[in-house]
Amino acid sequence: MKEISMHILDIVMNSIKAGATLIEINIYDSIKNNCLIITIKDNGIGMSSETAKLVTDPFFTTRTTRKVGLGIPMLKEACERCNGSMEINSEIGKGTVIKCCFERNNIDRAPLGNMGDTIMTIVNSLEECELIYNHKTDEGTFSLNTIEVREVLDGASIKSGEILLWVKEYVNENIKSISII
Repeated sequence: MKEISMHILDIVMNSIKAGATLIEINIYDSIKNNCLIITIKDNGIGMSSETAKLVTDPFFTTRTTRKVGLGIPMLKEACERCNGSMEINSEIGKGTVIKCCFERNNIDRAPLGNMGDTIMTIVNSLEECELIYNHKTDEGTFSLNTIEVREVLDGASIKSGEILLWVKEYVNENIKSISII
């Protein structure tokens, strides 16, 4: 994948399929510390320790429609290509945490990508699930919580076109305001 945001979207879609009711995306982007750290945490069905080890193998998948699962293996390879790492911690019945670390200034690191589009797509995919998105840089912090957005909407659909466009613009504007480049 050409942008890290597409990896984030893939992992979050896995969380939704795993029955998560709460997904948290945390991004820490620091020039000072030369790192980009992305953590995705869910409270879905979780995985056994054996399965958590196997998901980094491209020829392992729990899907019955195909024989390969490339999302997590490609993300792990992207991290390692940039002198980084990926950790998966999961427990059956409690959920999964995936932590990705990238050397920020590594020439092989893909750009983060359009997080506004990514978060908008995720929000549009949520059914019985909420999202907390935190983005921290050397210049500041931004957060979006769909529980709070739904409270403000007072019954209006978070999936309406106007609201989804607002989510996209809100995320992009706030990321730009804490941008470090």
